Amino acid sequence: MLATLFYSLHDWFSPFNVFRYITFRTALAVITALLMSFIFAPYMIEKLKKFSLTQYVREDGPKNHLGKVGTPTMGGIIILLSILLSVLMWADLRNKYIWVMLAATTGFGIIGFMDDYLKITRQNSKGLGGWYKFGAQIILALIIGLLLYNDPLDPYASTLSIPFFKKWLIDMGWFYIPFSILVIVGSSNAVNLTDGIDGLAIGLIGIATLANGALVYISGHSGLAKYLHVIYLPGMGELTVFCGAIFGAALGFLWYNSYPAEVFMGDVGSLSLGGALGTLAVITKHEIVLAVVGGIFVIETISVILQVASYKLTRKRIFMMTPIHHHFELKGWPEPKVIVRFWIIGIILALLSLTTLKVR
Repeated sequence: MLATLFYSLHDWFSPFNVFRYITFRTALAVITALLMSFIFAPYMIEKLKKFSLTQYVREDGPKNHLGKVGTPTMGGIIILLSILLSVLMWADLRNKYIWVMLAATTGFGIIGFMDDYLKITRQNSKGLGGWYKFGAQIILALIIGLLLYNDPLDPYASTLSIPFFKKWLIDMGWFYIPFSILVIVGSSNAVNLTDGIDGLAIGLIGIATLANGALVYISGHSGLAKYLHVIYLPGMGELTVFCGAIFGAALGFLWYNSYPAEVFMGDVGSLSLGGALGTLAVITKHEIVLAVVGGIFVIETISVILQVASYKLTRKRIFMMTPIHHHFELKGWPEPKVIVRFWIIGIILALLSLTTLKVR
């Protein structure tokens, strides 16, 4: 919106020409989303407290979490508003992929909002309920998958790219649609599972988004894509602006969500951010790389699956508690130590994902 307006003035005043550059607008998106978070957060935290939209803490969890009762939740609204406004201001709204990302982020955010609201306002409620929540996610992911699969201008619409190899591309045909659903829904729920202690999930989102932003920019740049043997996807570079908005919003929210948290993001934040990462991976053909850069999210999810399977089959638990970050808390690790160590692993995995570019 503003980017197009300012760039239209470049014939009159040449410095406005900088608004044509993705890197410049990405920097603006980061700053804008960050400032928006700082502006919205105090107001939203106060309103969430006023309407008693506060966190429920499970009694069988780590005892130190009982002190979190009463902390405002649904702070993901702050993240969503910051991302959406920043993207609408600085992205090229003629780019169809920007609208796909906006729809995915908002759609998963709405599902999360409904789940959060029902949990808080109805006593003993489990929110939307597993099947309703999961079903809504699948339907939304199916719509996104069909839109991308039927894109006549994308020659790689049904292609799976294998990292570490130059030209190892697998055409999955129509099977790419259920695969894309798995990636998007899986990513959304993986972030949701990880959002269990102060600042953990939003910090990892920021790390993953930085790495993804670099990959997206390279994929949309013909020269860099050719040099690094990456699939060149015209128009994808604009999604770097979206990544910038997510990173800025994540930084801003982390200011209030860091230990001890003043606000939690809730499902409205975790589902929307996870859905955004999954959709971004599907659009840019970095689905496998997502599993690397988001390795902590994958580990958290696997820990839950293994725990449930083990208990149903043997009536024994593998971990003291899942998701696995709770296991380390119960082993005696202070919460801040769990958070920082998981962030360190997240940074290492993000760097590893970037090495896939040069190894090809």
